[in-house]
Amino acid sequence: MRVAEVSVLHGYCQWANGRVLDATAQVPAAQLVEPAPVSHGSLLGTLVHVLSCEREWRVLCQEGDWPSAMLTVADFPTLSALRERWAMEAESMRVFIDGLHDEDLDGLVRYTDDEGTAHEDPLWHVLVHVVNHGTQFRSEAAVVLTEAGHSPGSLDLVGYRPSA
Repeated sequence: MRVAEVSVLHGYCQWANGRVLDATAQVPAAQLVEPAPVSHGSLLGTLVHVLSCEREWRVLCQEGDWPSAMLTVADFPTLSALRERWAMEAESMRVFIDGLHDEDLDGLVRYTDDEGTAHEDPLWHVLVHVVNHGTQFRSEAAVVLTEAGHSPGSLDLVGYRPSA
């Protein structure tokens, strides 16, 4: 894995996030927090989970420890507030990745999971995990959006065309 490839994957991740957020903007505000059959309880809960995890993993990779707290739905009174915070996080991740060298990707990220198990994973593995994790939960959000009549459309990697 090279930094250029990680950069494309994270560009894709932000593109797909944008498509989901654009579709979410078509949903009435009250519907964002309505209970939905997704793992984080609502459309907004699912989106906040994706953002929070992107932030947590970036901070762990950059600083060597988890942030003090996860983001919650209460942190985002409006979809606009969520979008603004997500744009800031996307920029932070871009700056982090742009500062890496290919050999950095083989460095180990050490952490303890929620069950207390210690892990050591190569940085490239963690950064790809962030993209894959987002794909899972964007898919959940896309189901809720599609059922509400606001499909985000294709979120496939082959649909992403990074600028040169």
